[in-house]
Amino acid sequence: MDSDPIQKLPEVKDVLLPASVDDVLELDEIGSFVLKKDHPRWLWAALCRRTRQLVAFVMGDRRKATCHRLWMAIPDGYKPCQTFSDFYIPSRHVFPEATHHCVGKETGETAHRERWNHTGRQRMGRYVRQTLSFSKSDAFHDAFTKWFIVEYNRGLSLTT
Repeated sequence: MDSDPIQKLPEVKDVLLPASVDDVLELDEIGSFVLKKDHPRWLWAALCRRTRQLVAFVMGDRRKATCHRLWMAIPDGYKPCQTFSDFYIPSRHVFPEATHHCVGKETGETAHRERWNHTGRQRMGRYVRQTLSFSKSDAFHDAFTKWFIVEYNRGLSLTT
């Protein structure tokens, strides 16, 4: 039998356009579930405003530890960037105070990331709030999400 399909996918960092000194990252999380609604899974991601690519993502719960994993997943070239998120508390404690800003949706500072959430919901039934589409295992859910993000980023790197 073949090895784990998620291991065959390239890493997100391998399909990214290079970071620029003036890049801005928009952070947010989007919910889904595995098998049943009482097993929620959250996709935390950082989107580069200039390239519209997701530069890093992690799957987990809504706790500070998962937010910290997102910070650790961000490639070094993007770590000095200004970051914007909503007022959800974990990001205030994880991202550097000098470069992180908590803002409301009315500011437009997280508009591209919110737009990505809508795109994700349109293209991945697993992320629709009221759905009959769901993954039966965490591994398959993670593999599908990674595949979608890698292909999404590849499409953007080909157009620029």
